[in-house]
Amino acid sequence: MTRPDRTQADSLADRLSGLDLPGRLHLIAAEIPGRLVFTTSLGVEDQALTHGLAMAGLAKGRVEIVTLDTGRLFPEAYDTWAETESAYGIRIGAYAPERGAVEAFVRDEGINGFRRSVAARQACCGFRKVEPLGRALDGASGWLTGLRAGQSANRAETPLAAFDAERGLIKLNPLADWTRAQVDSFVRENFIPYNVLHDRGFPSIGCAPCTRAVKLGEPERAGRWWWEQEEKKECGLHVGRPSASVQPGQEPAIFESNQDVKTRQPEFAR
Repeated sequence: MTRPDRTQADSLADRLSGLDLPGRLHLIAAEIPGRLVFTTSLGVEDQALTHGLAMAGLAKGRVEIVTLDTGRLFPEAYDTWAETESAYGIRIGAYAPERGAVEAFVRDEGINGFRRSVAARQACCGFRKVEPLGRALDGASGWLTGLRAGQSANRAETPLAAFDAERGLIKLNPLADWTRAQVDSFVRENFIPYNVLHDRGFPSIGCAPCTRAVKLGEPERAGRWWWEQEEKKECGLHVGRPSASVQPGQEPAIFESNQDVKTRQPEFAR
């Protein structure tokens, strides 16, 4: 089987641009041979994409749907996981961090040691997310995500398809040009199960200790690692980590709790 390359990715991105979601998903399935993996975070964009895959008949067999179970997810995320499996009659595979890495980090840094520095937080994301992702994508030709260009400044240039040279596959973002309003409307109109935290001021949901509700007027991902400077706020799954050296102790010692944050109104509610 011929491995994907940049030329194929660029051509596919052009052809995807004029299609609706079902058309995009069918084209991806037809054009990329081999293993296709969709990594869902169980957030609203990924729920929309799971629905699209199920309705296109691609969620059972052709596209493998998996999630990264970091061990620190909100209880509501697990509820969404179970509800999604039940609604679509599918199984969402789990990739968990290696036990030894978790035990060593907690022993050396403490249960919430990721708050000591950006470097420590990135280390935590590394063994809880990045390493399991590598195993999830091993041997894959295509990687589907729910990324949108409007999620943050770091993601503003998100394409519909791009060649991932590091992993040797094509990364596919079928919702890249959707707005949050489009996603919310799609979920509402199709009665798609979603995480109830979205109705409580959480437009973006990651690990529980690293996510708070957003404040009025804040961007979607402001609640992720809120104690860090904006330009450093990525886990390494989709956007490269900052190269600047960051020493422990540079971050604030006092953190806002979710209960202390005055949130904006929910994006949508049934």
